Amino acid sequence: MSERRALLRGIRVWLIAFVVCLVLSGATAFPLVHELRWTEDLLRSLSAPEHLPALMDWIERVRQGLDATDEKYPFVLYGTDWLAFAHLVIAVAFYGPYRDPVRNIWVIEFGMIACAGIIPLALVCGPIRGIPFWWTVIDMSFGVFGVIPLYVVRQKIKRLEALTPAPPAAAAVTA
Repeated sequence: MSERRALLRGIRVWLIAFVVCLVLSGATAFPLVHELRWTEDLLRSLSAPEHLPALMDWIERVRQGLDATDEKYPFVLYGTDWLAFAHLVIAVAFYGPYRDPVRNIWVIEFGMIACAGIIPLALVCGPIRGIPFWWTVIDMSFGVFGVIPLYVVRQKIKRLEALTPAPPAAAAVTA
């Protein structure tokens, strides 16, 4: 296999992995109420309240908030539907680099900027919304871990670009 072909394959594998994680992250925002009930039940069955009481207190508090919101103001959860949709739409944007990585490297760079933006958002909005700091760290990890595959893809695209011959100059049009 040629180096160019190997780079293209590597880029596509990393992009597929990134897109799958992005889609899963978005899809989990749709069933929040049920999902949190299942999570709480699972953690209780694993004896998490004895080992991780702060986590269980937080999960229970969030679940109670979601239950109350769902019961009295279900339209508020419509915002998380839009959050999920945004994840899915952003995932679609990565088809461009999958198809033509060199031409669409800007999508990768956009994703890296978005990952970097998670950190100040979490640090500012977390305390404003009463989110425990340890949960803010978990939120920030999405940016840290999200940028890793994008950085690898960007490096591979730069190497691919170096292997790609430049297109011939356009012939001058004579009048």
